[in-house]
Amino acid sequence: MASLNQLMGDLDRSSFVPLLAKLINESQHVQNNPPELVPREDLVARHVLDALLPLSTSTGGGPLVVRHVNYTQGRGNVIVEYPGSVPGRVVSFVGMHMDVVTADPADWDFDPFTFSEDGDKLRGRGTTDCLGHVALVTELMRTLGQTEPNLTNTVVAVFIANEENSSIPGIGVDALVKDGLLDHLKDGPLFWIDTADKQPCVGTGGMIAWHLKATGKLFHSGLAHKAINAMEVNMEALKVIQERFYKDFPAHPKETVYKFATPSTMKPTKWSYPGGGINQIPGECTISGDIRLTPFYSTSDVVKKLKEYVDDINVNIEQLGTRGPVSKYVLPDENLRGRVEITIDGDVMSGVACDLESRGFKALCKATEEVVGSVQPYSITGSLPLIRDLQDEGFDVQTSGYGIMNTYHAKNEYCLFSDMAQGFKVFVSIISQLEEA
Repeated sequence: MASLNQLMGDLDRSSFVPLLAKLINESQHVQNNPPELVPREDLVARHVLDALLPLSTSTGGGPLVVRHVNYTQGRGNVIVEYPGSVPGRVVSFVGMHMDVVTADPADWDFDPFTFSEDGDKLRGRGTTDCLGHVALVTELMRTLGQTEPNLTNTVVAVFIANEENSSIPGIGVDALVKDGLLDHLKDGPLFWIDTADKQPCVGTGGMIAWHLKATGKLFHSGLAHKAINAMEVNMEALKVIQERFYKDFPAHPKETVYKFATPSTMKPTKWSYPGGGINQIPGECTISGDIRLTPFYSTSDVVKKLKEYVDDINVNIEQLGTRGPVSKYVLPDENLRGRVEITIDGDVMSGVACDLESRGFKALCKATEEVVGSVQPYSITGSLPLIRDLQDEGFDVQTSGYGIMNTYHAKNEYCLFSDMAQGFKVFVSIISQLEEA
């Protein structure tokens, strides 16, 4: 009897590339940055459905069970199952999202919204993140439907909407989980296919967006002794807050085990103030930034600590470092005190540490070593929304991807066909291994 690898063969370029081209040519209309840009993921979903419905039970053309699930008009998800023979045995590939981040054609060397080829390079917005994976897993399911191998495990693919921006909930995988449509996937490993560089990504970071506002007293810069410089208050306060953060949340021992590229970090990324002349000392300004937190710390603990730091600074504002002989943060004669306040954006995300003992992880590692030639799991403090929620719900989440990390969310995005072809073989190997488990 032919092995599953022999039966499935290689990724068919003559099928994969035209499908990917169709998806990339929709990318302009699936940019996710509301309210300006609200994606219409069904434009991508229709190409997935066109590829798989001819091999489905609904058309009588094959064994695939295909569902198109919409919670908002034009923004659907697609669930595809290749039925196995044993109830309760399942392997799933989830997270291939049908929206993309924005792209400015003026910044690119080629049109981001029109598919193009350059040898092994397949170019356009979404080729790496994540329309390339949408096409790849579509081809996996199409090949299963065409070859009809005898499997004990049901193989499931879940193509999702609304991954790149979570400001509008209840559209994508969160809604599917809430409705119980993915509950059966808890019976086996779930592979989240939305990373890059062909290696298992075993850890991601949590994310906390913060805004530190300082209030002082606006005044003429030639009379600095009568002002409370909000910029100086904020710079000194942030220094104290960062020092305390790194003391309370230092590098964690497990970060070495998971090979995190960096420990937890807190850094400013934006500065704003109401405006004014260069000869005015500002009375208000805001520094914004984010915290990337390894999954071994609690985001709620961090938020609590940030508020404690700020409260302490305000009580002891006189002890905050100053900048020059007349720099001060208290004007007793006017009963004025500088102060800072911190606010946290609502969409706090927790990081993920995959289970390194699960059979899903072991299957992914073995498949990667067989196909790619080596296995080098890694972790980053970049954040993948949604997957921590799946883990908390009881899913055995493992992550991988076959795009190019250097082009992730970047200009001139591309992937390599050769990498995607290896991804196809990794998926087949995983399915084959889990048949034997």
